[in-house]
Amino acid sequence: MDKTGDREVGRSKDSVTAGAREGGRWKNPSHDLPISRSPVFSGWALFLLAAACIPVAHAQPYPSKPVRIVVGFAAGGPSDIVARLIAQQLTDRLGRQVVVENRPGATGTIGAELVAKSPADGHSLYLASQTTHAVAPYMYAKVGYDPIKDFSTVVLVSHNPLLAVAHPSLGVKSIKELVAMARKRPGDLNFATGGQGSSPHMSVELLKSLTGINMVAIHYKGDGAAIGELIGGQVPIMFASIAGLLPYAKSGKLRGLAITGARRSTIAPEFPTIQEELGLKGYEVVTWFGILTTAGTPAEIVNRLNKEIVQSLSEPAVKESIAKLGMEVVGNTPEQYAAFLREENVKWGKMVKALNLKAQ
Repeated sequence: MDKTGDREVGRSKDSVTAGAREGGRWKNPSHDLPISRSPVFSGWALFLLAAACIPVAHAQPYPSKPVRIVVGFAAGGPSDIVARLIAQQLTDRLGRQVVVENRPGATGTIGAELVAKSPADGHSLYLASQTTHAVAPYMYAKVGYDPIKDFSTVVLVSHNPLLAVAHPSLGVKSIKELVAMARKRPGDLNFATGGQGSSPHMSVELLKSLTGINMVAIHYKGDGAAIGELIGGQVPIMFASIAGLLPYAKSGKLRGLAITGARRSTIAPEFPTIQEELGLKGYEVVTWFGILTTAGTPAEIVNRLNKEIVQSLSEPAVKESIAKLGMEVVGNTPEQYAAFLREENVKWGKMVKALNLKAQ
């Protein structure tokens, strides 16, 4: 029995070997099937075939399509001009068309929301400003974006302080004299603004809060209309863009008093700052433009955009064009711009809430 068993076992082993090679094909000894038809072999074959059919993923080079710079205001204004300067430079540097897309309305928040909700691939940029990203979000009951969390900072492009002016008929020759007059006549002096929440408005409100004076805001539909009323003597005081007011200050139609920045302006160095004139620490107001993109955009894309824009801003023609707007080129890092943006939100968010400003 044992021998027979051994022979049976041995014959079975031999038959496996012989059978496996029968006919020159490998066969499954238990099912008498070719290996090529066995479930195990077939499973592996299907797996390898499927793997071969899967395309290998390659990261697309940036940019892979046209890039847009969204502007939250109508064409022709300072923000539009700056955006078009950058778009022209980036088109040459990125090798893809960069277009400006104007989406005006709701103090720039419509355009900002569009970029906040775009794919995080660096193909949608936003030209942000103090108004769109430090004031308006706190004036509206609800906006469709968080000015910090929903964006990746790319670069602070430019900034400029405002120029404080008075109509000659008011009789003041310095910011000290203006503050002294306002203290003697609380609520009696009016100042012009280009609209509620605008830089001309908020700059005077900050001065009021730090000095305890009381002046009344008269809001107009844009700086142009406000400046016209100022020159005509209908309203005696305004803080606004250097570019918009400097020609009138030089001609004598208005009297320049001081600059709202932390240091004197390179464009109008003859005017002292409000800080140095009043010894007023903490008073600094600059309007600014910066480039943002959608939160979550890969760091390599953000850094590429920063590099190209900073290099663009060093071009003499670009500097000159920005200077004509009364602005100074900045061109900092994404991290520096992020820190600046947080500071601006703290400063102006508090001011908007303290004044209980509501979008109209």
